[in-house]
Amino acid sequence: MRQFFTFVSKEFRHVFRDRKTMLMLFGLPIAQILLFGFALTNEIKDSKIAILDLAKDPASRAIIEKIASSDQFEIASSLQSQAGIEETFKKGSSNLVLVFPVNFNEDLLGQNSVQIQVIADASDPNEANTLTNYINFIVASYQREELVTEAIPLQIITEIRMLYNPELKGATNFVPGVMALVLMLVCTLMTSVSIVREKENGTMEILLVSPMNPFLVIVSKAIPYFILSLVNLTVILLLSIFLLDMPFNGSYFLFYFESSLLIIAALSLGLLISTSTNSQQAAMLISLMGMLVPTMLLTGFMFPLENMPVPLQLISDIIPSRWYYIIAKSIMIKGLGFAAIWKETLILFSMTVFFLTISFKKFNIRLQ
Repeated sequence: MRQFFTFVSKEFRHVFRDRKTMLMLFGLPIAQILLFGFALTNEIKDSKIAILDLAKDPASRAIIEKIASSDQFEIASSLQSQAGIEETFKKGSSNLVLVFPVNFNEDLLGQNSVQIQVIADASDPNEANTLTNYINFIVASYQREELVTEAIPLQIITEIRMLYNPELKGATNFVPGVMALVLMLVCTLMTSVSIVREKENGTMEILLVSPMNPFLVIVSKAIPYFILSLVNLTVILLLSIFLLDMPFNGSYFLFYFESSLLIIAALSLGLLISTSTNSQQAAMLISLMGMLVPTMLLTGFMFPLENMPVPLQLISDIIPSRWYYIIAKSIMIKGLGFAAIWKETLILFSMTVFFLTISFKKFNIRLQ
């Protein structure tokens, strides 16, 4: 038994000395609990809404005040005409527009019924449905509280209009997200494993002492994965368009340019992982857990980012796939050009340059 407890003690000391094992045992479960606890919810809070109040009467102001006081909405802007509706969706400054017609209060009292229009960005059908349900609830609440005392029942009818995806097809939401997930995961995983494999097989030293520049060796190993990723992207795109009836309303050239930025960023991350690990198993584990979970939870295609705590929203800002997801939806579904997505493109380009620079600087051309 003394020998048995000696071996048990040795194993404990071995685990406690290995920082990576300690991180996997304690850090990863804690991170997953926090992410799943805060991120996995379909509730939406502080969603931006624009108001077009053509009536400007007591009834419309009362409903606007109820919307402003709710936790679900934040009034982003007050529009002056119908022309501003499409512009606010293109800029991404609001997810919903509420339109009050002229003589809203007079028609409500005179005709006992009046209609208001709710226009939603249905490129994310789940979010659009949720937001329109919130508006219906607020309007119904106003009717119960303010109009129930009227001798003649008064009714406010909400007319729902879905932009970009009137049929509320789920493909318009998950296809760009799947593209971001596949490109981020596959490129990072393949690059990290391919270089570590050379270390394990002992061939990396041969490559480094060859007449060819070591950095060109790395670039030559990344190019096949870059090309294969573009092929993979094309297959997904063709399946989405012809099999899932996914609309593509933008520029194919711009779409492939933006996708290339994400691919290069992912390849750079794979190179960065490969310089920090010495085994294929460790590289695969870090790539899978480091890319899969953040891309699924913090990109925005599965769960809305608006309802997450501020620290998680800040973490999502440094994930390249989050910005690519916004770009892909803007090009494919909304048909927007570079002028509408230049900010997201600049962020993605800066991330790509940063990861590429750090990866090459950390790459050691001398094996230890």
